Amino acid sequence: MTRKTIRYTEKVKHVIQYFGLLTVLLVVWQVLSMLGFIQPIIMPPPTQVAVVFWELLKSGVMIRHIGISVLRVLEGFGIAVILGLLLGMAIGLSKTLARMTDLIIQVIKPIPPIAWIPLAILWFGIGEQSKVFIIFLGAFFPVIVNTIDGIRQTDQKLVEVARMLEVSRSRFIFQVVIPGAFPAIMTGLRVGLMVAWMCVVAAELIAASSGVGYLIMDARQLSQSDVVLVGMITIGIIGKLMDSLIYRIEKRAIKWKTAFTGV
Repeated sequence: MTRKTIRYTEKVKHVIQYFGLLTVLLVVWQVLSMLGFIQPIIMPPPTQVAVVFWELLKSGVMIRHIGISVLRVLEGFGIAVILGLLLGMAIGLSKTLARMTDLIIQVIKPIPPIAWIPLAILWFGIGEQSKVFIIFLGAFFPVIVNTIDGIRQTDQKLVEVARMLEVSRSRFIFQVVIPGAFPAIMTGLRVGLMVAWMCVVAAELIAASSGVGYLIMDARQLSQSDVVLVGMITIGIIGKLMDSLIYRIEKRAIKWKTAFTGV
């Protein structure tokens, strides 16, 4: 076999492995539905979900809901990234600031974003600001915690070498600490983005009339389980695409990073 044929075979193998399990699950789901083991009103078959998705897409309804939800996520996640990175770097570099903020972060961090909805309404009303605030809260803590941990995990040997060479503090931070923390920071961004999408449904509980989260909640009230599944799958697909984008940026920015991918 030529090298080109081997490479092509490997790619086909990877594609089969990547989509294989999902395909099997969908086929089993469809067969069980056709045989009557799964009631359509509880769990509609994949074909019905696909038809409903196409109809919503063709009518433009789904595009409108997706656009609004994506905008909300980008706003909340963007604010979380800016504040999380700045505060995370400051806390990671300053022992005094770390002691001052540790208790506050550890107490607020476990509170689920949905618990903030009453306060969000009181502070910001029922408009876009309250929805963006809930999404921001969900994304903020993964970003700031991973940034702090990444900076604190700077190799002590590098710190000692920098002191011996009398490297300036600013140069040490920008050329050693931050690059070393970059993998952890990127992990924080990916987790933060995932949580931001998880918060969309909660955020769109606040007097929303649009968005994928609203579509899911409205369909639940109307017992439209197929539309509920369409909304859930849509969030999953968009979240996957955005996560893949961050992952590609990470791979390009951190070419020296290697990861264990299994045996």
